[in-house]
Amino acid sequence: MAFISQPIRWVLVLLALLFASQAFGHGMSDAEKQSIIEGGNLRYLWIGATHMLSGYDHLAFVFGIVFFLTRFKDIVKYITAFTVGHSITLIIATFNGIKINYFLIDAIIALSVCYIAFQNLDGFKKYLNLNPPNMLAMIFGLGLIHGLGLSTRLQQLPLSEDQLLMNIISFNVGIELGQIAALAVMLVVINLFRKSRYFPSFSQIANYALIVFGAVLFLMQMHGYVHSKHPEEFMPTPVAPTMTLSAAQQALSTSSPAWRDTQTIPLAVGAELEFKLKFEKDAVLEYTWKTDGAAVFYDFHGEPAGDTTGYFKSYKTDTSTQASGSLTTPFKGTHGWYWKNTSTTPVVITVQTQGPYEPLANTAPPPAPTATNASGSAPAKTHDSID
Repeated sequence: MAFISQPIRWVLVLLALLFASQAFGHGMSDAEKQSIIEGGNLRYLWIGATHMLSGYDHLAFVFGIVFFLTRFKDIVKYITAFTVGHSITLIIATFNGIKINYFLIDAIIALSVCYIAFQNLDGFKKYLNLNPPNMLAMIFGLGLIHGLGLSTRLQQLPLSEDQLLMNIISFNVGIELGQIAALAVMLVVINLFRKSRYFPSFSQIANYALIVFGAVLFLMQMHGYVHSKHPEEFMPTPVAPTMTLSAAQQALSTSSPAWRDTQTIPLAVGAELEFKLKFEKDAVLEYTWKTDGAAVFYDFHGEPAGDTTGYFKSYKTDTSTQASGSLTTPFKGTHGWYWKNTSTTPVVITVQTQGPYEPLANTAPPPAPTATNASGSAPAKTHDSID
């Protein structure tokens, strides 16, 4: 056992670092989302680099590619094939709005990790008695799939329509810089072991570990895919109450205040709109909204009255199927939501509001409202909203 204990410890350390990341390899935090919305091309570059360094499924695949490469020109050749592959689909898919369910594409990426490790172990000849496919062609093809994964995640953010191509290119350059940084560390670790008598054992353990890692990640992503496609199957079954409400409880349950306005808003795939209301300072807005299916990106924000600089205060940004709560307005002006449907299916948003708001002064009188409106007027909506 002594001759494999050291390699095992190193492999366990690597796996621990991989699983210490988020549950799915391409996830972006709310802070990253907001920085992309507010930042320029340099911000896209930075987010691309940090995103690659946290995308452990991509890193595991690259680790498998370079594992047995010893000559610099071979490393450049195979990494270039992977880079060209994922760059093509990242740019084309994002620029043309091509979207694939991210759980499904990440599941395929997980299988690519299994594939590269299986080929490293000479599995085609040992277990299948077959000659392996051309390695360079397979890495290029699998790179195309990885690019779809990167593009799918990038498209979950609102991108600048005016500088869309430069945003994508900047993000991709960041991806490559992150890949180079990770690759440098991998090569140092592998070369340290290559000079050791433990390398044959380390190579076996590391590649079998990659297969296990890819298989576990595949199952996780497919579980998420089934949840996303059939969410109703995972909802808890309602249980009928076994006790009746008292008269006081019944009175309380029916005493909720009626919403002032209820509006249903269809949102096509890739569509965006704003829903705004005009308030005085320190007014209280109560609200709730939800979609009829997929999650949408939203920015709950306010804009001061009379401001001409484009300033706005963001209260919350997220990607969700619903939100509710209340807001005490910090200044006089317009307050409301920006929504963008970043999913692959159309949605309908139902929004309900209550509070002392008025339609925007510079908004044309809206048509007769189709929703319940106790005040007799519809709430103001701007941008691509329903006017």
